[in-house]
Amino acid sequence: MSADGQVICVGEALIEFSRGKDGRFSLSCGGDVFNTSVYLARTGKPVAFATALGDDPFSEGLVALAAAEGISRDLILRAPGRLPGISTADVSPAGERRHFYWREGAPARDLFELPEWSRVAEALVGARLIYFSGITLSLYSNVGLGRFLAALEMARQKGVKVAFDCNFRPRGWKGDLARTRLVFMEALKRVDVALPTYDDEAVLWGDPSPEATVERMRAFGIAEIAVKNGPNSALIATAEGSEHVPVPEVIEPLDTTAAGDAFNAGYLAARLANERPPAAAAAGHRMAAQVISHVGGLMPRIGAAMH
Repeated sequence: MSADGQVICVGEALIEFSRGKDGRFSLSCGGDVFNTSVYLARTGKPVAFATALGDDPFSEGLVALAAAEGISRDLILRAPGRLPGISTADVSPAGERRHFYWREGAPARDLFELPEWSRVAEALVGARLIYFSGITLSLYSNVGLGRFLAALEMARQKGVKVAFDCNFRPRGWKGDLARTRLVFMEALKRVDVALPTYDDEAVLWGDPSPEATVERMRAFGIAEIAVKNGPNSALIATAEGSEHVPVPEVIEPLDTTAAGDAFNAGYLAARLANERPPAAAAAGHRMAAQVISHVGGLMPRIGAAMH
């Protein structure tokens, strides 16, 4: 990847309330792409987060967190009077962590329809790498999607690399699989590095194996694919061939929230440092292992950079 410019992560930052074992809620921040932007910034890479927030104290808190993590706030647009989305995290009787969302009116949904949207589009064209997810795509109207996809197209013509985690969440698409597949196919035409999770691909496309996921994505001309598969090996596919990269040590997770987001950050940070894809997958595994050893998507900040 070229050495100029910054990584621009496009998505949503949410206010997250997590219920502890004592029944009380603690306040934190979440969002799949936001999590990745934080972990990428902790590796020392220059990162900007592109989203829209309100002018309320919770929005200010999100901006302050981005600042504390060294993330550029230049592409965080503000929509006065609007409130950010809310997520609650709860543990089911079976011990699974469940998330519930209130985000229909969140300004992040209108990022590419707010008056300053073109400022974000112009920045994308000057990036080193653009990263977004299927959750990002689920936020936007058809107008917003058209503008975002056009910006990706222009950016790639300028040599910008595009990385995408499909991160399919049916609720975000209101169960409309036909529209989801159509939007994803349009996005996949504009992707250089795909970072899918096999379980998601099996649900959305019926892929019988990670190898099938690779073949389907190769049909879109995607040069680099890293299929995450939980505690199993990640399948890395490039023009040079395919390779299974095992998880170095399978650990009992305390909380799997943001495991994939952390893997993506570790992988992309290594690729930005010109490491080969298999080594990047190993770096992704290591970062994910750190994150699942903590409760919540954002593990406490450590003074030293994460690797």
